[in-house]
Amino acid sequence: MPLPQLEDLPDPSGRRVLVRADFNVPIKDGVIEDDLRIRAALPTIQWLQEKGAHVTTCSHLGRPKGKADPKYSMDPVRARLAELAPGVDLLENLRFDPGEEGNDPAFVQKLIEGQDLYVDDAFGAAHRAHASIVGPPQFLPSAAGRLLAREVEVLSGLLESPKRPFVTVLGGAKVSDKLGVIRALLTKADTLLVGGGMCFTFFVAMGHRVGDSLLEADMVDTCKQLLADAGDRIVLPSDVVAMGPGDEVRQLGRSIPDGWKGLDVGPGTAADFTDRVEEARTVLWNGPMGVFEDDRFASGTRAVAEAVANCRGFTVVGGGDSASALAKFGLDDEVDHLSTGGGASLEFIEYGDLPGLEALRKGTRG
Repeated sequence: MPLPQLEDLPDPSGRRVLVRADFNVPIKDGVIEDDLRIRAALPTIQWLQEKGAHVTTCSHLGRPKGKADPKYSMDPVRARLAELAPGVDLLENLRFDPGEEGNDPAFVQKLIEGQDLYVDDAFGAAHRAHASIVGPPQFLPSAAGRLLAREVEVLSGLLESPKRPFVTVLGGAKVSDKLGVIRALLTKADTLLVGGGMCFTFFVAMGHRVGDSLLEADMVDTCKQLLADAGDRIVLPSDVVAMGPGDEVRQLGRSIPDGWKGLDVGPGTAADFTDRVEEARTVLWNGPMGVFEDDRFASGTRAVAEAVANCRGFTVVGGGDSASALAKFGLDDEVDHLSTGGGASLEFIEYGDLPGLEALRKGTRG
């Protein structure tokens, strides 16, 4: 069953609409550092306003653990939202109440009191079975917002009918975090380029030493099996940039001596990954190639970001650190789809569905 769209709602004119958005934006000293997620909700909010609806938005922010914490107040978001979409209300941080993460029916009723319709536009939280995500569709006519619908459309296309070659680039710290995604992508993609801290567990599985590099010892046997199953479709770095005693930085191969820690893919790997990405017809990138926040270890991630930006195929970049890297290198406008949901994107790729999507499909139509 397809997701209900905004056009499937009863006429919003004169009605109160609760919009679950994802305004979980980075804030430092009370100042929003990146308002992308607020701006991403505007097409849905503006459509509802143009139809004559009174819009109330709600979101979580950070991890306040079920109690009010001024550090996670929505005030900065509320001020920015008032500039971008005057007349829209914003509730306080949903996670100030333990009922949000606990999916408490009483909290659901509190949220929907006085509301006539519900719209879920929070793709970044769609993998959470929280009260504001799965509760309202049981009681109110509901629909997917523009952002959520687009995310599902793009990711479904990757899984069902990608143009080939389909190349994925996976980085980040741990194999365990992306094991399910790796297995899922091995049934879909032609090539998986693996960098970041997760590559060192694969190195050990191949028989190499990794010195002081990040290692998940309990995942080594799993990586051996993945390599055996994948054949040459999993491509690992041929060289790395490592830091050793006295903060010396050096280019090394796959075998890393004690006292040295791999923190980026090397120039040979960057060139190889770049060639493969630029020749692809479909690209999915999720996870940096190294500690890109430190310029000494940013070259690999920069090379991948530039390759994705230059690729003439269809390019999708997962949220989180990949999006931050694109922004750092000034390339966030150079990809076809920049996802707002890191964890949600990965879980959708792994399972093909999410609790928030299921709730909308099963929800009240009105």
